[in-house]
Amino acid sequence: MLAPNAVTAMALCFGLTGVRYGIAMEWERAVACIVLAGVLDGLDGRIARLLRGESRFGAELDSLSDVIAFGVAPTLILYLWSLQAMPKVGWVFALAHALSCALRLARFNANIDADVQPHKSAGFLTGVPAPAGAGLTFVPMYLWFVTGLDIFRAWYVVAPWTAFIAFLMISNVATFSWSSLRLRKTIRMEAILVAGLLAALLMTVPWHTLLAVSLLYVALIPFGILSYAKVLRGKPAI
Repeated sequence: MLAPNAVTAMALCFGLTGVRYGIAMEWERAVACIVLAGVLDGLDGRIARLLRGESRFGAELDSLSDVIAFGVAPTLILYLWSLQAMPKVGWVFALAHALSCALRLARFNANIDADVQPHKSAGFLTGVPAPAGAGLTFVPMYLWFVTGLDIFRAWYVVAPWTAFIAFLMISNVATFSWSSLRLRKTIRMEAILVAGLLAALLMTVPWHTLLAVSLLYVALIPFGILSYAKVLRGKPAI
């Protein structure tokens, strides 16, 4: 249990450190901390399964870490960066992200022992997961980092986008999970090559890469919905 829970704790600390950098207005470091928290969040579950260290404690710690690192931290960063300039209701739009993240994780925990989970059984997720939601919420910041244009920092751009991602997190739309992606044996070497190049791009041009990955993820959402509908059509009637 020690190794995966330590990784989860590291993700939590990276999320809170992002808030620290946000308060200091070091925006690139703030976003980088949340991205690193997302990487660690993707590793802790796999480490737990690899070491057979899965536990109820680990599951609860992971959910608490996700709420803070991908709900509370991005909310504060976005508010300090842009939404505080919005008249009267800027904080409400910022809160929508944190609340949606908490509701999503509460739904996940409530269904963790459910016998019937249609999306999960078909290899899909329900809505956008918390780490992806945090990454997508930062799309205006990626654009600002890349272009330097203040239009992407304007509250009338950031607020609608934040509300849209908050909706996706608590929605019932089917989204792709790792288990739903099946690579043919003939292209696995190419997939490894792409993964290596992606890592190099993240180190070289991180904001361009994160922007491209985020937009690709959003573009794949309709295909996830259609793929899940196709799976349902292929099931025999009960």
